[in-house]
Amino acid sequence: MNDKSKIWYFEKVDLYEILCPHKVPHMAEKHTFHNFSKDDFIYFPEEVSESIYMISEGRVKIGAFTDDGKEVVKAILGHGEIFGELALAGEDKRTDFAQALDNGTKVCPMTIDDLQELMKDNQELSLKILKIVGFRLKKVERKIESLVFKDARTRIVDFLKETAEERGQKVGFETMIKNHLTHKDIASLTGTSRQTVTTVMNELREQNIINFDRRRILIRDMERLN
Repeated sequence: MNDKSKIWYFEKVDLYEILCPHKVPHMAEKHTFHNFSKDDFIYFPEEVSESIYMISEGRVKIGAFTDDGKEVVKAILGHGEIFGELALAGEDKRTDFAQALDNGTKVCPMTIDDLQELMKDNQELSLKILKIVGFRLKKVERKIESLVFKDARTRIVDFLKETAEERGQKVGFETMIKNHLTHKDIASLTGTSRQTVTTVMNELREQNIINFDRRRILIRDMERLN
């Protein structure tokens, strides 16, 4: 398992089980889940950063707006993932927005004070959270470079490679990605169009490099994925 996969494992499994206040006995009684319908905003840019959030059900889009009002999607997160973590790194006000993508999206907020209480005597937990904050920042930097220097097809292929490295499961010689993203979602994350994503994905399938359906993407040959 490479470093990226380890960070994904920390984020996807350990942290949600450890951090969700409903799983911490002395915190459970004072915390409630927050429920959102599709397209509801969980927070907006310029709001005070005072909590981080864990996703119990549904999907959440993290994004920002350019000066001319264009939306830039930074991430689409699902069950078990955390967001708003820059509040822990000293962010006073949000620089991005968080928006529910599904009806029945359920998130659990945790205040920075509560989180710091958990981290105070748990060095391993502190290290994991710091790794995630750093990893997320590096991903944003790589995405900016990709938008500036790479063409649409390369951005889509790089997205598939990166997702396979972070979330993929080996199935024999192939790599399976459990998929909760539509072609429209991938287009938003790569700064391309849905039509371009569909064209590139179909071309890769015709070349027997990948296969996909609504539930998964199967990469048959990572070396040929270019």
